[in-house]
Amino acid sequence: LDTIRDVVAKANSSTPVGVLEGKERTVTLLATGAMKKASDYRDVIVAYRNGAPIKLDQVANVIDSVENDNEASWFNDSRAIVLGIYRQPDANTVDVVDRVRAQLPQFRAQVPPSIEISPLFDRSISIRDSVANVQETLAIAVCLVIMVIFLFLRKVSATIIPALAVPVSLIGTCAAMYAFGFSINNMTLLALTLSVGFVVDDAIVMLENIVRHVEGGMRPFEAALKGSREIGFTIISITFSLIAVFIPVLLMGGMVGRMFREFAVTVAVAIVVSGFVSLTLTPMLCARVLKGHDERAERKQNFVLRGFERAFGATLRGYAWSLDWVLRYKFMMLMVTFATIAGTIWLYVVVPKGFFPTEDTGFLFGITEAKTDIGFDSMVEHQRKLADIVRADPAVEYVNSSLGGGGSHSLGNTGRMLVALKPRGERGSLSTVLGRLRREANVVPGIQIFFQPIQNIRLGGRLTKSQYEYTLQSNDTDALYRFAPELRDKIAKLPGLLDVTTDLYVKNPQITVAVDREKAAVYGVSVDQVRQELYNAFGTRQVATIYTPANDYEVILESMPQYRSSPNDLNRLYLKSSSGILIPLSAVTHLVHSVGPLQINHQGQQPAVTISFNLAPGTSLGQAVEAIQKLERESGMPASITSGFQGTAQVFQDSLRGQGILLLAAIFAAYVVLGILYESFIHPITIISGLPSAGIGAILTLMLFQMDLSVIAMIGIVMLVGIVKKNAIMMVDFAIERRRVGLSAAAAIREAATLRFRPIMMTTCAAIFGTLPIAIGTGAGAELRQPLGVAVVGGLCLSQLLTLYITPVIYVYLDRIDRIIKRRIEPQLEEVPEAPRPAVAAE
Repeated sequence: LDTIRDVVAKANSSTPVGVLEGKERTVTLLATGAMKKASDYRDVIVAYRNGAPIKLDQVANVIDSVENDNEASWFNDSRAIVLGIYRQPDANTVDVVDRVRAQLPQFRAQVPPSIEISPLFDRSISIRDSVANVQETLAIAVCLVIMVIFLFLRKVSATIIPALAVPVSLIGTCAAMYAFGFSINNMTLLALTLSVGFVVDDAIVMLENIVRHVEGGMRPFEAALKGSREIGFTIISITFSLIAVFIPVLLMGGMVGRMFREFAVTVAVAIVVSGFVSLTLTPMLCARVLKGHDERAERKQNFVLRGFERAFGATLRGYAWSLDWVLRYKFMMLMVTFATIAGTIWLYVVVPKGFFPTEDTGFLFGITEAKTDIGFDSMVEHQRKLADIVRADPAVEYVNSSLGGGGSHSLGNTGRMLVALKPRGERGSLSTVLGRLRREANVVPGIQIFFQPIQNIRLGGRLTKSQYEYTLQSNDTDALYRFAPELRDKIAKLPGLLDVTTDLYVKNPQITVAVDREKAAVYGVSVDQVRQELYNAFGTRQVATIYTPANDYEVILESMPQYRSSPNDLNRLYLKSSSGILIPLSAVTHLVHSVGPLQINHQGQQPAVTISFNLAPGTSLGQAVEAIQKLERESGMPASITSGFQGTAQVFQDSLRGQGILLLAAIFAAYVVLGILYESFIHPITIISGLPSAGIGAILTLMLFQMDLSVIAMIGIVMLVGIVKKNAIMMVDFAIERRRVGLSAAAAIREAATLRFRPIMMTTCAAIFGTLPIAIGTGAGAELRQPLGVAVVGGLCLSQLLTLYITPVIYVYLDRIDRIIKRRIEPQLEEVPEAPRPAVAAE
């Protein structure tokens, strides 16, 4: 084989031969011998025996083939070649897909008609569907908010005024997004949809206060001037306190922070624009559009509006009666407040915690695995049987199946499968389809498949057989390879985990060709000669290169398949001794059968074993992480082994540690801003006292609908901090003004609560109905947005009920403390000598 290798290597040469340079002209020299295809090698003379030449095709099979014939891909039943196209980090996915699709007709014209070019996996489909669904949700939210305003105000002219604040605020927000370089994506559209519910809050508060004066007999122009002066500071307080809540989100670090930065900026800009609109456009429209109060026109309204107004009046009277009772028994409501704080903390501890909800993108990814010593032909047979079963499922549109190729899953015993599902209306839910495929597909003896849904948000660069990763690392490979399978078996027994597997293959059959150095020395054979001869026969050795104008092709030397299929074929190999005599390989070696690793994986330059797992329906990632950590502590892991979660599970742990800090930072930021605005340490506490009721409502609603407290739900709770405290701001701000004219704390807060009851109900209902389409969540990508909507709606419903009573009671208690502090500070301020005025020189 060494002789054949040398002859083939020298038979095709592309070495330049030079140039003839004369006085009159220059001539480039060329030499024959460059070979372009395999047939050119057949007549190459390898050796002479008895004076006769022996050509290469007499001792070898010379064929045109591929560099690696142990890889294949199929699209359904047809052989296929898959071309992957990846966008640049700053490129827009939809734009890239559109430009690629525009080139497809040109590509199809350049290939034979028998070759079909078609998109296999289009990531833009789920993005387009999700954006379209968010746009539809946005339109529904706008209509619901306008309906709420109309029911409360019962006048078309009055409804138009806050309704105009929605498009104006959204247009201004989009202009700011364009200036910041943001795109229309899931996060920014989600922010715009949520903004619909509270960009009208400021306008509603302003409008309701002006309408109240109009109904009292004032002309619209005078009412607009007086009402805007009265409510201006309240709107400023609401606006700045809402922005303060999103400051911690803007400052979040890591992957989660980068994901939600555009979301937070978009919401903050929408709040600023809506505050500006409510202070300028809304009073101007009120002065020009509103008409004087006409009781006869109200009596002519249809029965629906009259019935709604009577129902609201009855609700207001019931609230006033119940508020009087609560203020009479303040201590009981104070205990309820403490109970909500304790309940919120307890629920936060016990609620199942997750990272991001599983999206239904319409695509599944599967990794197949067979025994480590399986042959390629057998692997092809098993893979195609498995693909046929998957493709027969009624929910499957088409299947792409692949073996070999590059990447971490290019081992001979593994394969890949891309499964495209039919549209949502033609199949069941994603969990139902996954459960059915897991049962039906894993029936082929000798091979199994691990499915995971393809997600738009995937963290971690390693591709594993299951969605979540837990990694063990150690330089002591013996301890690592001994302990990892034991821990994997224990993890597989944990309830709620599916597809538990590892990337450890340490039982691959191996044959060690042990060289007897003494015998080799006697025959004049070196160890390197043995290794070279083995590689010539059983490796895929490149011995030459064919150069063409378009491409380069490797010339590979290897034994015929029938001579490298069993250990007995080693006995066919001969070595040339130093004396020129051929001796069999078995004369200087013996074979040692053993098992060993098929591959050695590393994590951070250390040998590592990754245990991957999926979650069963109803199991949260937080529960799985806690169960694995508990099992790790109880399993007696050797001190030489370190462990940790990787990829999505690792980012989940990081986000879990920051969730509580994020919520506390949002509350603290709101407290600081309110303290600056009101120049008080006490009144901000009154305003934020109702926040625990929002938290307990959000968490209870998530648990009711069997949802995890995910990162997206946590962002919804942070939003609740901003939305809920506006109710308290409207009450406390008015109560402070009434206290200045001599009313008692209880009388002031009672008047404030009843007078602000209508705008409080209007803004809360607008926020609920604006978020309700997100909470219902039926379209593409709804799984990602739904927990946020559920948390906001649930938190608002409960907090609306509790804060109407908690805030007045806390105000009465804290007002006493505020008075005591002021009485102690004011005498000290009076004792401070007044600074002398500078003298002014007279001219």
